[in-house]
Amino acid sequence: MRDEYLKAASKVITDPNILINVVSRRVKQLKSGMESFIQTIETLDHEDVALREIAEGKISYELFSPDKE
Repeated sequence: MRDEYLKAASKVITDPNILINVVSRRVKQLKSGMESFIQTIETLDHEDVALREIAEGKISYELFSPDKE
């Protein structure tokens, strides 16, 4: 995992626990064959792709609220 991607993603999702969960879910999606939302000429690990997607605003998240239906 590249430190510069982690720092950039941490500015978008400041809570480390949420960041870990979002990256983890996105990595599972990428490993299952989903396409990346970013274009790159270099080969990146799935974790780096997820971090770049977050940093570039391609991925968002919503916290679960049991009151919502």
